Amino acid sequence: MSALHAVAGLVLPAALPSPSQGVWYLGPFPLRAYSLSIMTGIVVALWLTRRRWVERGGDPDTVLEIVFWAVPFGIVGGRLYHVVSSPDQYFGPDGDPWKAFAVWEGGLGIWGAIAVGAVGAWIGTRRQGVRFAPFADAVAPGLLVAQAIGRLGNWFNQELFGGPTDLPWGLQIDPASPTFPDGYPADTLFHPTFLYEMVWNLAAAALLIWLDRRRRLGHGRVFWLYVVLYTSGRLWIEALRIDPAELVLGLRLNIWTSILVGLTALVIFVVVGRRHPGRETTLQLRAPAEGTTDDAEVPDPH
Repeated sequence: MSALHAVAGLVLPAALPSPSQGVWYLGPFPLRAYSLSIMTGIVVALWLTRRRWVERGGDPDTVLEIVFWAVPFGIVGGRLYHVVSSPDQYFGPDGDPWKAFAVWEGGLGIWGAIAVGAVGAWIGTRRQGVRFAPFADAVAPGLLVAQAIGRLGNWFNQELFGGPTDLPWGLQIDPASPTFPDGYPADTLFHPTFLYEMVWNLAAAALLIWLDRRRRLGHGRVFWLYVVLYTSGRLWIEALRIDPAELVLGLRLNIWTSILVGLTALVIFVVVGRRHPGRETTLQLRAPAEGTTDDAEVPDPH
């Protein structure tokens, strides 16, 4: 037994059990752990974003108005990405196209959620007359926290776990569950990739907050650093997973996406840092002069 196994065996149980159920009923109404996890993550992210926006000199109520646009856009985008990247379970020989709308059963792709959610946030910032980049910087750590909490929904659904492991924190999956993979003994333990991503995301969120306060990052650099950190973790976590996925040149689609998106974000982070090494002096957009469309900054009153 390795030293890692020995130490972990002293402080951890023999295995990490999966919840016995993920749905409760209030009369005829189902209360799903997956939905609760997503909503809890959104609430915590909203609280953290409001605090960070106020620290930057913004009005906390502005965040609510922007989130009103960003959240539904993000949910739609996340579902679209999931369906497009996993088409067989909806449009394959044994698929059910109507299940593509069953968001409550799980399945939100983070890439679609962030991309389309950003469109909603951009609309919200324009309507509120504030700059998009500082809002993206304010929300970035909250996104990681929301993603971490949302992964609890995968735990309750007994889904998106990794390959077999003999580590003390191996995850137990109910052999009767439809998610239990074929060809494995009933007592097989699996990598709890939901837990790995939770820990990675929370650590990355703490790092972002620390770097932002120490370096006073601005002009979208906190957001792009969020993308770099998240994709770095998603690379190795995605490589552990054994759930069905679209493959491109032998690699899971999300691995390629992580590589391309992460490298792009790193380049943008460096370029923006060279052009705008400091933080914005204002959050507000100035109304364009008549006959123009320029979004010039309001002069800093200080």
